[in-house]
Amino acid sequence: MEPLRPSDHFDVAAPPQEPAGITQPKLGFVGYLRFFWRQLTSMRTALVLLLLLAVGAIPGSLVPQRTSDPNGVVQYEADHPDLFPVLDWFQMFDVYSSVWFSSIYLLLFISLIGCVIPRTKHHWQALRARPPKTPARLQRLAGYTTADTTTDAEAAIESARTLLRKQGYRVERYGLSVSAERGYLRETGNLVFHMALVGMLFAVGIISGFGYNGQKVIVEGQSFSNVLAGFDSFSPGRFFSESELVPYSISLDSFTAEYGIDHTTGAAVPLDYEASVTTTIKGEQPQSGSVKVNEPLGIAGNTAYLLGNGYAPIITVYDGAGEVAFSQAVPFLPQDANLTSVGVVKVPDSLPEQLGLVGFFYPWAADGHGGALASAHPEPGNPLLTLNVFTGDLGLNDGIPKSVYELNTDNLTQVAGGETDVAALELAPGESADLPDGLGRVEFTELRRFVSLDIHDDPSQGWVLGFAILIVGGLAAALFVPRRRMWVKATVAADGSTRLEYAALARGEDPTLEPAVGDFAAKHAENLERRMPS
Repeated sequence: MEPLRPSDHFDVAAPPQEPAGITQPKLGFVGYLRFFWRQLTSMRTALVLLLLLAVGAIPGSLVPQRTSDPNGVVQYEADHPDLFPVLDWFQMFDVYSSVWFSSIYLLLFISLIGCVIPRTKHHWQALRARPPKTPARLQRLAGYTTADTTTDAEAAIESARTLLRKQGYRVERYGLSVSAERGYLRETGNLVFHMALVGMLFAVGIISGFGYNGQKVIVEGQSFSNVLAGFDSFSPGRFFSESELVPYSISLDSFTAEYGIDHTTGAAVPLDYEASVTTTIKGEQPQSGSVKVNEPLGIAGNTAYLLGNGYAPIITVYDGAGEVAFSQAVPFLPQDANLTSVGVVKVPDSLPEQLGLVGFFYPWAADGHGGALASAHPEPGNPLLTLNVFTGDLGLNDGIPKSVYELNTDNLTQVAGGETDVAALELAPGESADLPDGLGRVEFTELRRFVSLDIHDDPSQGWVLGFAILIVGGLAAALFVPRRRMWVKATVAADGSTRLEYAALARGEDPTLEPAVGDFAAKHAENLERRMPS
């Protein structure tokens, strides 16, 4: 036996050695699901998804979208033939209906719902709970103050209870003390804000899917019928049905434009555009109305916006046999502020050959730089139409849709204008000119105006407005309503007087807490003095 050990010492067995490394519990499939659900429904994740949604919406404002600007998408493809396929693969021209944007949208929707439901349940339980008991040592709390009074302790506490109720507190008596709390509207506003945000997402993502958006060019004297075939371009929502189109028509009676002069540059400046229209809803009498840039027209639950305007010369083409092969108003697309415009006329029924005309219209023709024609003013002071003439197969029988504003001249032969020996045709309203090689004659019959309307049906507008109001109201309540508790405690001194103690506690930052306690104590003292006999 070792000399330093006591005689009754016994060695115990060595403790078992811990295994190397850290042993973690296994979550299993259900555990992982619960973990990912808690991560998804956390407020931090919701804020990250909201930020991603805002960032994801940026491309929709940088490049044209098929739903709102289909012509812009076509033009973008023509201007950027190499970049367009790459952006189209990433669905940059359909941002708001793309797979990646919809994924962020749905995840945010689920995250917000997962955040709001548990908080709503907890808030409901808190609203039904009694205010907490009065702490034993109020001097440890903010705004602690005392006051002495000769009023009976019971009467003083009852007076404090009444005053707290008048100030909007929920009150509970605990002996010779009263516990009060208010500010639950703050959490209510917070929940209303998040619920309204969920409603906003639902309205924009689901309810708006029952609407549509369409564009139509209407020439003076012509009308538009609200049928699917009547639109120049049409973008339906994902839940839209053609049966939802309300039968009505819009006729363009006249279009007026008002211009001013910029005295620094001498250029014409548009002041006002107004399209006078006649609307007719099925089964009702026609109504007169107008459409302006910032004053859309409401009809049958739809809204018509004025997007653009221009000139539509009525061009009549006679073929080689003297028969009318074409006669209608042709919208010319403006190219500058003075409405120098470009238009295309396709005459597939002309004999002996099909004709294609590319025209330039100048409302106020004048010699520009280098002798080229230009328009000096957007109003028709000296209107002039020039036409380049092409012959050949226009390709209209190929079964491939083609734009009415473009003429593919690759397989056509130019017979007038350009580098040919025949000058381009120049026509003023009412004039005509013979086509070369006995191809016929073309006439500038009349000059009219056209407007481009955007017909918009969005059943979610009222819902979005309502939810937006709730969002602002809920956010205001969450930011400006203080959450606080207040206590008043009465103690009877040895001489029979009453010592009153006041204190409060805020949940979160509340710089007005201590002044509020002092103001309440002063108000309470005034009430007690009024009750004392004179």
